[in-house]
Amino acid sequence: MTLGNRSIQKTYYDILSVKENACYEVIRASYRSAILTSHPDKLRGVSGISNPHHESEVNFLNIQKAWEVLSNSSSRAAYDSELEELRRDVVIAEDIILEDMVVEDVGEVMELFYQCRCGDYFSIDSTELEEMGYSLDKGESKILLRAVDALSSSVVLPCGSCSLKVRLIIDADFSFKS
Repeated sequence: MTLGNRSIQKTYYDILSVKENACYEVIRASYRSAILTSHPDKLRGVSGISNPHHESEVNFLNIQKAWEVLSNSSSRAAYDSELEELRRDVVIAEDIILEDMVVEDVGEVMELFYQCRCGDYFSIDSTELEEMGYSLDKGESKILLRAVDALSSSVVLPCGSCSLKVRLIIDADFSFKS
């Protein structure tokens, strides 16, 4: 279930941008939209992607696999049970909130950091938050986190060096002082 070189868990629901309690029709509509916009033939010639063929192919295959599992009620039930089991098995060193993190503006993205006891950092960036439905907006004296559907959520962040993980609890409409 881990995608890319980041270790943030991305579920099939995340891949299709639907909630875990979404009905079949919503999942189907999201799948159709995602498959149309991510098809490798459509993306051929799009610049700005470091390896367009490989990245688009991986994305396309992940969308196909997500649909394969979530479109079938029995495979979806098994997958949901597996997700629940994985969530119980994750050992979290501590829970943190956005206020605990340091924000660094690195150009087009903003990085959020929290120091691990080993000396390295737990991190998440604004693009990962956007994939979760949140946006970071930079104002004159503060950075605002906005949620599309105004719901609180959480994400497990691994340390960059050791095996520790923290759970970042995200409250909607939060602001950082810069």
